[in-house]
Amino acid sequence: MALHDFTLGDVYRRNAALFSDRTAFVFDGVRVTHRKYLSRIEKLAAGLLRENVRPGDRVAILSQNCPEMVELIGAVALIGAILLPVNYRLNAEEIGFVLGDGAPVVLIAGADYRDIVASLQPSLESVRRIFAIGNDPAPFTPFAELASDEAFTPPDVAAADGFVIIHTAAVGGRPRGALISQGNLLIAQSSLIEAWRLGERDVNLGMLPLFHVTGLGLMLTLQQAGGASVIAAKFDPAQAARDIAAEQVTVMAEFAPMLGNVLDQAKPEQLKSLRAVTGLDTPETIERFEKACPQATFWATFGQSETSGLSTFSPYRDRPKSAGRPLFWRTVAVVDADDKPLPAGEVGEIVLRGPTVFKGYWNNEAATKHAFRNGWHHTGDMGRFDADGYLFYAGRAPEKELIKTGGENVYPAEVEGALRQHPAIAEAVVIGVPDPQWSEAIKAVCVCRPGHSVGADELADFVAGLIARYKKPKQVVFVDALPKTGKGEIDRAAVKSAHGQA
Repeated sequence: MALHDFTLGDVYRRNAALFSDRTAFVFDGVRVTHRKYLSRIEKLAAGLLRENVRPGDRVAILSQNCPEMVELIGAVALIGAILLPVNYRLNAEEIGFVLGDGAPVVLIAGADYRDIVASLQPSLESVRRIFAIGNDPAPFTPFAELASDEAFTPPDVAAADGFVIIHTAAVGGRPRGALISQGNLLIAQSSLIEAWRLGERDVNLGMLPLFHVTGLGLMLTLQQAGGASVIAAKFDPAQAARDIAAEQVTVMAEFAPMLGNVLDQAKPEQLKSLRAVTGLDTPETIERFEKACPQATFWATFGQSETSGLSTFSPYRDRPKSAGRPLFWRTVAVVDADDKPLPAGEVGEIVLRGPTVFKGYWNNEAATKHAFRNGWHHTGDMGRFDADGYLFYAGRAPEKELIKTGGENVYPAEVEGALRQHPAIAEAVVIGVPDPQWSEAIKAVCVCRPGHSVGADELADFVAGLIARYKKPKQVVFVDALPKTGKGEIDRAAVKSAHGQA
């Protein structure tokens, strides 16, 4: 350990010393203290070393949120390995790509995903050992056998070391793995700790998946603060309301329509402990939440995996419909096509620099170089600042057109590629349209081949058979022709103008 370093391992050891008997995690009513958590992750870390996992090696997990996943996150951090959490909502082919790209040496399969892993196993050349969570783990080794009672001697780990690879949406048809360091996350989390004045008595409702930077980041934030997280395998609004009341949850993150669903299910007294919520949601839901929970504040934000989560952050009520103001440790700007900062009121690409910017795209030097050009990380998102420094989101840059639906990022190019594989489809354009439940929904505008036809539902189901179901179009319309530019290319802006409403 270098003189000036501080890592997640230091967080775990500090918590075990200062808050040893306080709750660190709650799973289905079962509590784990900070002292017990450190003991468990040290045993698991010793087991990973026994499996010859070394700093920089990837350890993958395909699972819903569970105690084993939370323990694996800690163990990987202790030995300086790199976590590869796989989005379980992807289909088998997409999961196979992520695993092939990350090339893990050890893979952990959740109880519901053993069949997928078994089908992929012959193609996973890098994987030396597969462990399975739950009962009846065959044909894999039980996860419990990964832990070791051997004395754990932590290897040297630096804050700058890569810690997690989060695969972002499939720009150009394939996901890109954002490599985030322990230091990236610790610094990003420190801003949230300060903004929310978090301490050892705070409790997070962990209802977002831990493969997502927001779910993972908020869980680690509460650990850094010495607090606790109530971890849910999947989102259930009625259970979320019960957990908030039973565990006196103070903070949580959400994506539409989660907050609205909780408000639909909860009794007012169940939400009295909440004091801060953040995420992406509609103004109507945010205002409804603050009226129902006057003691709490909804915080608007802008961020992405590549920036270790949030980059701008402010109470929504301070400047409604904005994405907040830049946080400490980040320099955020809006620039023109030449990367020159623009004055307040003018729309340009949102860029930033600072210690929360990720290390780069895994196995993709060209994409990294392009994103980091001219000394900025280019988010691919457009925005403008007002005179008081509040950021207002203004859509996506043309090169990074994407749709944000229910907290998931979907690139139109990937869906368009799937649509064109149907024998009836000649051309297709995919756009995002406003949606009261998901904030944004996927809409496909298609041209059929001469003499061919296909139903909207049939086409949507066809797409769901090729890529993850959450990427299939919610709306499909058929037109005789798509507008073209002078160069003969599809005029996406004209399509949006004609079909961009729900």
